[in-house]
Amino acid sequence: MTDGGSETIGRHTPDRNTEEIENLTATSIKDTYTATTLTVDLHVHTDASYDCETAIEAVLARASAVGLDAVAITDHDSVGSLPRAFEIAHEYGVRVVPGVEVSTADGHLLALGIDDPPERGRQLAETAREVRESGGLAVVPHPFQTFRHGASRRRIRDVDAIEVYNAHTLTGFRNGQARRYARRQGLPGTAGSDAHRASLVGQAHTVVSVESSDGPISTADILDAIRAGRTVARGTRTSARQYLKKYAANARLKTTSFL
Repeated sequence: MTDGGSETIGRHTPDRNTEEIENLTATSIKDTYTATTLTVDLHVHTDASYDCETAIEAVLARASAVGLDAVAITDHDSVGSLPRAFEIAHEYGVRVVPGVEVSTADGHLLALGIDDPPERGRQLAETAREVRESGGLAVVPHPFQTFRHGASRRRIRDVDAIEVYNAHTLTGFRNGQARRYARRQGLPGTAGSDAHRASLVGQAHTVVSVESSDGPISTADILDAIRAGRTVARGTRTSARQYLKKYAANARLKTTSFL
């Protein structure tokens, strides 16, 4: 995968490149895929995270505007935005996948499909096992990026998937490493914007091919499809301006949170 392009991780092949997807309207982005596929940003933050000031309403509005079918709300060690997200999601026509970005002793871990955050500070493998036993999905975000709390190779065990495209990167080198690692380990790949501002929601997303069913598509259906590797990771890198702006904002918010 070249950065700014797309990568077929599972069985579904994308029809358009990422630049075209980013510029599509909400209607046409959904028309790009079949009725059994969903476009999901699997890594999004709200003001329930210590380093984000974006309200859940703004996240859902942006997700709807760019044509996402669903977003995973993955705040740092918090599920504080989930009750409100579930309450209002129907107003925006966007599904909400519950989740949390857990701070483990070995780096961050996305716990998808759960609304009770695991205890922080334990080993990644132990936390991943707890998530899986609870019916959730354990995904390693931005692996190998230790300055961003990414887990190292030797610490990644007992997980369900690897985030192979994180939009918050300047060069894309680590995304390439993550993609190759996932392939070697036979693990599904996902993509997420890691958005801390509403304008970045959907900048990376996962196309999930869900098996047809008679009833409405559930969170469990989405998680099962990811486990089975029926995913396509897509995205574009954050611009240098956005990158620096985000880190400046993070530094300010972190300083404020400790005062």
